[in-house]
Amino acid sequence: MKWLTVIAVVTTALLASGCAQIDYYYQAAQGQFALLSDARPIDDWLADPEVGEKLKARLTKVREIRRYAAHELGLPDNNSYTNYADLKRPYVLWNVVATPELSMKPAQWCFPIAGCVNYRGYYNKQEALDYAAVLRKAGYDVQMSGVAAYSTLGWFNDPVLSTFIQYPDGELARLVFHELAHQVAYARDDTQFNESFATTVEELGVERWMAAHGDAAMRENFLVFDGRKRDFLGLLVKYRKQLVANYARPVSDRDKRSEKKRLFAELKDEYLVLKTAWGGYAGYDRWFAEPLSNAHLASVASYHDYVPAFRSLMTEQKSLGKFYKAVRKMAALEPVQRNMQLAQLTRNASLALADAPVKR
Repeated sequence: MKWLTVIAVVTTALLASGCAQIDYYYQAAQGQFALLSDARPIDDWLADPEVGEKLKARLTKVREIRRYAAHELGLPDNNSYTNYADLKRPYVLWNVVATPELSMKPAQWCFPIAGCVNYRGYYNKQEALDYAAVLRKAGYDVQMSGVAAYSTLGWFNDPVLSTFIQYPDGELARLVFHELAHQVAYARDDTQFNESFATTVEELGVERWMAAHGDAAMRENFLVFDGRKRDFLGLLVKYRKQLVANYARPVSDRDKRSEKKRLFAELKDEYLVLKTAWGGYAGYDRWFAEPLSNAHLASVASYHDYVPAFRSLMTEQKSLGKFYKAVRKMAALEPVQRNMQLAQLTRNASLALADAPVKR
């Protein structure tokens, strides 16, 4: 019945769209069907004598993480992440993000089920490259990036994928918690709300999971990895704020472009300093594979700007169950009301941080 519902929704959308949209929806449907067709139960993989022990160990680990997500974090206890698919490609899909040349506000694309989001996904890398080229020709700043996993919001049983199964334990847990969180609460047409909530759940979940199941070496490795990630995100947030301020200046577009160029050059230089402080760790080098643009920094807001607000809400609610209920209630509000609540929670978080004792 779920397949019939989706087919009906997509058919309606196709009838109301042009040829370009028909092609896009076709590749999306074809990619999703292929993904689900390739997946088979983890139990089958574990029982298969042809499957290597390394993969079996990772599948066993993700099954443990999945149980923890349901029993300890109150995340959906369904058939998501109980199947596994070997995609034989580095990413499940490629996302295209775009912004105007002198703005950090990302473009939006609207779809029948997911609503409006700040990206457009392709299962074929070349198709993503082609669309990115079209947007650049139209004057947009564009970023195209590979995606290891995504959520269908409970419409289908999302499988474990070869694109992330080899992640370190902490990152594997983080990803599973994040994607399952999208099934807990979802505000239509509000990418920033949805991704910041899922990021908060992943952080809370990994903190608890690591405390319960991590050994000393695992915790140390995760702390190092997480520290680098926070350093990198801090760098991006710093320059995103400076770019926003630049575009708001009462000066000519020429002056804004000049300052934009200087800021991105400075960002690259500061990253090299940060990389040296990490001992040469090159895990974020691929982020610089394309020329830097507003689009690279725009998505940072989607995943992190409201995390302090959700953390503050969790502190108020005191339990994950009450927290999820409050988030679902907020997701059902009109955007203006929701944003007012998030703004107040952000202020509360700032006040709590200001009142916190300084660590020495």
